[in-house]
Amino acid sequence: MARRADLDRFYALLADLADRVGGAWKLKRCTGYMDWPDRGVYVFLAPGETRSADQHRVTRVGTHAVVAGSSTSLWDRLKGHSGTGAGSSAHPHGGNHRGSVYRERVGEALIERHGLHDDYPDWGTRWSKIDRDRGAVRDEEYPLERRVSTYIREQPFLPVALDDEPGPDSDRAFVERNAIALLSNFERSAIDPRADDWLGRHGRSRKIRESGLWNVDHVDETYDPAVLDRLERAVEGTTPP
Repeated sequence: MARRADLDRFYALLADLADRVGGAWKLKRCTGYMDWPDRGVYVFLAPGETRSADQHRVTRVGTHAVVAGSSTSLWDRLKGHSGTGAGSSAHPHGGNHRGSVYRERVGEALIERHGLHDDYPDWGTRWSKIDRDRGAVRDEEYPLERRVSTYIREQPFLPVALDDEPGPDSDRAFVERNAIALLSNFERSAIDPRADDWLGRHGRSRKIRESGLWNVDHVDETYDPAVLDRLERAVEGTTPP
């Protein structure tokens, strides 16, 4: 019961965050010209899936710059998930799933759901292990990259400003790790289970299928309830970009 109460508080904090930033956003409406915080945590929500009180269920939690010395910004990470824009000459509205594990996992699930293995034999394979022309592979994978972009850009999300030094012991890493562990249903009694038609049920990773999240790391860990106090302070310090 403690986990359910903590989840209720977590979602109440997300509701407060949504009020502060004018509601959940979508990447298809975001640009780098917005006044993004340099660093933060982001929470993607599942459109059409709600828990109690019409709250959208969380589908992924992420952050950035958890390696000491990293200069990656919050927008850099979100842009990588979103993919290329309309102005990309070669592959408009495509993307690079080898630079975004979120894109990679969504693409894997689409391949499994629709039986597209022969169409995308190298999806998720590192370049160093592919003995074909990279340009040809990118052209081949472009239709699926577009589908992944469409899927991710339609996911509502909320950004939380949390600006501390990059590193594995940062507050951002703490919030990400423990929020995922709190939300995960992996190998435990399910709370707020996913809809039967959730794309992630076709994921190659059992951790994705059973956790209910587009996350693999931390879904099998025990969460620290102190994450809620830390998240609350971060929410209070978040303003609209």
